[in-house]
Amino acid sequence: MRIHIHCYIKKIIFGIVFLSWACSINAQEIQWTEIQPGIWKGVAGKPEVYDLLKASGVVPFQQALAKLGSASFPLSQKEISATLNDGKTYLHFPLQKEEQLFGFGLNFQTIYQRGKILQLHVDHFGGKDNGRTHSPTPFYVSSKGYGVFINSARYLQVYAGSAVRRDSEHPPVEKDRNTDKSWSSRPYSDAVDILVPANGVEIYVFAGPTMLDVVKRFNLFNGGGCLPPRWGLGFTQRVKSLYKAEEVKAEATAFRDKGFPLDFIGLEPGWQSKAYPCSFEWDSTRYPDPAGFVKELLTMGVRVNLWTNPYVSSQSPVYNAIRPYTGSHTVWVGGVPDLTMEPARKALFGQLQKSQVNIGVSGYKIDEVDGYDHYLWPDVATFPSGTTAEQMRQTFGLLVQRYSTDMFRAQNKRTYGLVRASNGGGTSFPYVIYNDYYNHEDFITALINSGFAGVLWTPEVRASKTPEEWLRRFQTVVFSPMAMINAWSSGTKPWSYPEVAEQVQQLALLRMRMMPYWYSAFARYHFEGLPPFRAMNLEEGFAQDVKKDAVNSNLEENPYAEATAKEIRDQYMAGDYLLVAPLFAGQTTRKVILPKGKWYDFYTGQYAGNGEVITVTPGLDKIPVYVKDGGIIPMMPALLHAPKAGEKTDIEIWHYGEKGSTYQLYDDDGESYDYEKGSFSWRAITVSKGKDGKWQGNISNAEKGKPDNIGKVTWKFMTK
Repeated sequence: MRIHIHCYIKKIIFGIVFLSWACSINAQEIQWTEIQPGIWKGVAGKPEVYDLLKASGVVPFQQALAKLGSASFPLSQKEISATLNDGKTYLHFPLQKEEQLFGFGLNFQTIYQRGKILQLHVDHFGGKDNGRTHSPTPFYVSSKGYGVFINSARYLQVYAGSAVRRDSEHPPVEKDRNTDKSWSSRPYSDAVDILVPANGVEIYVFAGPTMLDVVKRFNLFNGGGCLPPRWGLGFTQRVKSLYKAEEVKAEATAFRDKGFPLDFIGLEPGWQSKAYPCSFEWDSTRYPDPAGFVKELLTMGVRVNLWTNPYVSSQSPVYNAIRPYTGSHTVWVGGVPDLTMEPARKALFGQLQKSQVNIGVSGYKIDEVDGYDHYLWPDVATFPSGTTAEQMRQTFGLLVQRYSTDMFRAQNKRTYGLVRASNGGGTSFPYVIYNDYYNHEDFITALINSGFAGVLWTPEVRASKTPEEWLRRFQTVVFSPMAMINAWSSGTKPWSYPEVAEQVQQLALLRMRMMPYWYSAFARYHFEGLPPFRAMNLEEGFAQDVKKDAVNSNLEENPYAEATAKEIRDQYMAGDYLLVAPLFAGQTTRKVILPKGKWYDFYTGQYAGNGEVITVTPGLDKIPVYVKDGGIIPMMPALLHAPKAGEKTDIEIWHYGEKGSTYQLYDDDGESYDYEKGSFSWRAITVSKGKDGKWQGNISNAEKGKPDNIGKVTWKFMTK
């Protein structure tokens, strides 16, 4: 009898344990709703109130999304699963055998992400693609033509085709390492698994059919890409940290006198009376008349951009007002404002508005909102709104971009600045990411990956060991979202290396000549979601022969070393037609992979190749650039400053190749937000061959009542 009772009790205990386990692992039914054409929202569990989209305040660009048209759900819904366990949400997405993944944030060293294990965590890039980066956007794009976005302001753990489930529908083949040379320490995985440390989450799926369509939908869902003012696409110089007003004006004068373009100049920490932490007020010894200083530079055609970070000094005039709305921990002994709370925003941005924006300051460089861990607030910090330290870390860059932009929007003036952190939802903000890392090759990889992360990135120039390195770095910033020298420490100028000063000047003037092309590319970013700088993998006709590099590791030291896929991380697309293939210091020759279709040399118009790998030796003076067949590049005169609102500019239209084509040239006032109210125009440029076999061009008239800043139009047919 005792035995039976004992067995009965054991069964009851086992049943209780089993039920407890079963309740803790709770499969969730995901209900999918098509919220925009080709975009579906799924909800698993109970999502948190605060997330990336709420932090950014993003509003989908519905009109533009409608133009992309409808599409079918691109995955098998039954193969997407969500499970709640231990207060966390486990997400599971299927992968096919030959599928490649891109994205998962602003990566610096790798393009392909399949097989990666990542923790998506806002941080300063530390030299390794592990998910800790300036914009760990939880969005990935598949080579099969779909994308997935996880709307969570948490640190997400990602297993991007790196984990094998026991019950996998497509398991890897078991192999014997002793006898099978094809054995791998990383068996094939047929899924992406993502761990969200919350009791629920929103999931968004984006249809293609192409990867580029997926990226466009994602950008438009996030409000469309930013459209900078024209002056933002000119040239910028950041001066030494402790410069005084007279030194800044002298530097601006030197640019003018030497014939180097300059549209905005950046002041570093010394403009403030105290920095690290910040006072947010002008230093009266270095800048005794801030309003007069800003006004004088504006009369020279040069705008002012100010460095800051958002950590409040006890000596700041806003400290007492903002202190009750700061976190439990400080950064450099400064208060960390809880920017989810209106009083904190009112105090901080009210000070910036009053003492800077209202006197004509045109933008900001917002530093140190990313990491490192040793100076940023810890995850044990608390904030008065109840927003966790983790959520604040993931969204602080979004918040400073959002509310600083609002200051300029209130004046109907566009801005363009720099920031150290962003995330999903930040696509529409007029900020470019930068960092203190300085590897040239990795800078280009980040530029490529920025198109998958919904952000902009600049491969800035600071200083160089040789004139050759200086010129090679300068070549790449000219073909990037922001053409910038950051001389806060070095004090370098474009002409600091006399051996290449003339080449640098010609590059800077080329940047200005190409402004109509860059401005139209950014307009497409806004209205169509097309990234102005993007990976070759998004270009139609691009096909890479994927080979794996041999294993060079000492197997005694690393018995699990694996061959790695060779990636194309040193060439990219810029705008509608350009393929840019940088060289780095020490290189005199390189290989360029041309997509299918005819391509032509940007400088000469000569035929370069068709769907092949070419080897080029361009010399030191040129960065290799190629134009696809039918390419149209609108150029303007090499001005020292961007055209002002209402200023007409002559246009020279360059055409390449053997195909006739049509190009849309964008125009608006270049400075205000009036384009959001319809005050813009697209001028159709058409190139075709006449009956006599000669090329002829035509540009449509501006619509009545629409902006018309185009003066005389001439034509240059590059391919003879």
